[in-house]
Amino acid sequence: MTRKLLTIASGNSRKVAEIKAMLGPLPIEVQLKPNDLEIEETGSTYLENALLKAQAVSKVTNTWTIADDSGLEVDALGGKPGIFSARLANTNEEKIKKILLALANTPYRSARFHSVMVLCNPEGNPIKDAEGVCWGELLKAPAYDGGEFESIFWVREANCTYGELSQEQLIKLGSRGKAARNIAPFLRKEFNL
Repeated sequence: MTRKLLTIASGNSRKVAEIKAMLGPLPIEVQLKPNDLEIEETGSTYLENALLKAQAVSKVTNTWTIADDSGLEVDALGGKPGIFSARLANTNEEKIKKILLALANTPYRSARFHSVMVLCNPEGNPIKDAEGVCWGELLKAPAYDGGEFESIFWVREANCTYGELSQEQLIKLGSRGKAARNIAPFLRKEFNL
């Protein structure tokens, strides 16, 4: 049986490996988007940004494509930074500092990671979109050095930060894992698996 080809609309090899693992043990060949293809995220929602990426990459590669967009939404900050999470500051350290300063000593620290994933066919037509949310709360300081938002995001069900979740926990509890689980049946159907 020939392995089907799926492109993940990301240049981040860690994210590609993570999404591949989340799709389960499907006989699918997974590749990263072309390095020279940059897609500007000009959408006003996660869905619009994921769709921009999925459509652009599927048309260029002529392959089935999955793209996602996600962000951290902090309740006490009115859901911010949301779709602007990656662009909040230049470094992860600055991003964390900005969030923690904005929260100061407020006891209201509930937050969520929100992900939206889109599956497009080789012509760039959207076939399925799905979302996933992981609920948690923000710590007052990072649980470990060198992390991103995941180092301050406490997942109560796992009794650890998002960044300390195992691969199995990411698939079950993580926002991207929940979205990927919802996309997987449509991928199986389209690929006749």
